[in-house]
Amino acid sequence: MIISDIISLDRTECAVDCHSKKRIFEVISEIAARENPSLALGDILASIVSREKMGSTGIGNGIAIPHGRIDGIDDIVAVVVTSEEPIDFDAIDDRPVDIFFALLVPSEQTEEHLQTLSSIAQKLSDKEIVKTIRKATSKDQIIAALA
Repeated sequence: MIISDIISLDRTECAVDCHSKKRIFEVISEIAARENPSLALGDILASIVSREKMGSTGIGNGIAIPHGRIDGIDDIVAVVVTSEEPIDFDAIDDRPVDIFFALLVPSEQTEEHLQTLSSIAQKLSDKEIVKTIRKATSKDQIIAALA
């Protein structure tokens, strides 16, 4: 999986003013629905929240990869958001999260879903990439760091 194939400027936001896990999920869902009119905002949000109830998608180091399966899409949709201030997220290391790389995956794409999650986790394990994303002041800089 090549990450640059699934990210885009129109599904990226930098330094959003958000103070809760619930609100960041709403922001992610709003961005995904805005850029994919065939998807209902409520369905996106329900999918992400449902997956999160199974266990936190906070992978540590201030990073979360919220994700959910969605009927009605053919390709993986990625939404990348950074928050102005880190958010309490129940991450595995108990640190707050400020980098969110959300994925919406077609319901039937189990193997692709796992490969994509692995690729993103690997990319975000690079400390220089994460540092660049945290310093970003624009969507362009976030995309450039991930490309």
